[in-house]
Amino acid sequence: MIKTKVIKTAEEYNLALSRIEKLMDAEPGTSEFDELELLSTLVDIYEEKHYPIDFPDPVEAIKFRMEQLGMNQQSLVPFIGSRSKVSEILGRKRHLTLPMIRALSKGLGIPSDVLLHDYNELQNDDELHLDYDRFPIKEMMKLGWIPKISDFEIRSQEIILDLIGDAGGMESVKCCLFRQGKSSRENEKNDTYALTAWCLKVLSIANQQSQTIRYVEGSVDAEFLREVAKLSYFENGPILAKEYLKKHGIRLIILEHLSKTYLDGAVFFPADKNPVIGLTLRYDRVDNFWFCLLHELAHLCKHSKTNGIGIIIDDLDLRKYENTKEDTVEKEADRIAQEALLPNKAWKDFGGSSSSTAGLIQIIKLANTLKVNPAIIVGRIRYETNNYKKFSNLLGHGQVRKQFSNN
Repeated sequence: MIKTKVIKTAEEYNLALSRIEKLMDAEPGTSEFDELELLSTLVDIYEEKHYPIDFPDPVEAIKFRMEQLGMNQQSLVPFIGSRSKVSEILGRKRHLTLPMIRALSKGLGIPSDVLLHDYNELQNDDELHLDYDRFPIKEMMKLGWIPKISDFEIRSQEIILDLIGDAGGMESVKCCLFRQGKSSRENEKNDTYALTAWCLKVLSIANQQSQTIRYVEGSVDAEFLREVAKLSYFENGPILAKEYLKKHGIRLIILEHLSKTYLDGAVFFPADKNPVIGLTLRYDRVDNFWFCLLHELAHLCKHSKTNGIGIIIDDLDLRKYENTKEDTVEKEADRIAQEALLPNKAWKDFGGSSSSTAGLIQIIKLANTLKVNPAIIVGRIRYETNNYKKFSNLLGHGQVRKQFSNN
């Protein structure tokens, strides 16, 4: 009988294995059998520490079960929610959420511990130190962003982690929370958690959309912006703009802002994915929609992820205040958007306008010449003159949001 003690080295481990092999035929009740049991326990302890067995990969576990049951991707839709989500889960572009885990475990018989391994990694937010109770979950439920849950107050972490999973994982949170490349047009009154929730929801909606066309870096230039601006000439221009951007790999998401957030829009540059533009339409006017959209496109044109920027947040109300310290990024985006919507030469030749009937005729004439909506010219007049009472009837109040009601 060898001396039994805690195994600390590879040499001791190999000696124990050799001894176990010799004791395999030991009879129960003998000293040799007792030694066998003790050595086996010591070997198990050593192996757990030095040769840990990883959890089976959740995606591989799903694929293995699919093969066993003769299932295809379509067969997973009832458990995961949609064909696009199934594709993203199997392609490792989206994390499993708790509802998915419950459904897959119950429906396919995959142990929940295996599937939860992926979810547990999602919860590893030591770097972020998220306080899940600070997210405006009640308001998010009211807006229909998340399912209504009676015990949401004690399930805040679960609810937000599901949203994070849909948005692309913890990297999306870091992008939204730390806002690398943060624009100076972010209002200091913004509630960090409410703003982060809005950003995550925008990315979540964007991830639900198919990406059949890849965005080409550098494809958004002055000519591209001018083509988008001309779509304002049509009554359904906002919808046409969304389709036009989609055909170039740019996802446009319209999402109402939350309380304690002050923003008009944002542009996201997700890693290895098509860019996303989110607009709030907090001012539901035609002129506001087009300037906000072109402003975000200008960021995409000049300030994309090649410069290391993950997200830019914009509160365009801050343009009104001369004492606002604006960086060159925002000023450049303003200039590019203005030039695309109403070229500087045309604006100088126009020379402003009175509120008379003659002025109205001038505006319509210039709009027809430039092939843009008259609201764009009116918006420029009001901004440049700081007179926000002029030509209000031409601004298209309440004419944008309704176009996206079914989109």
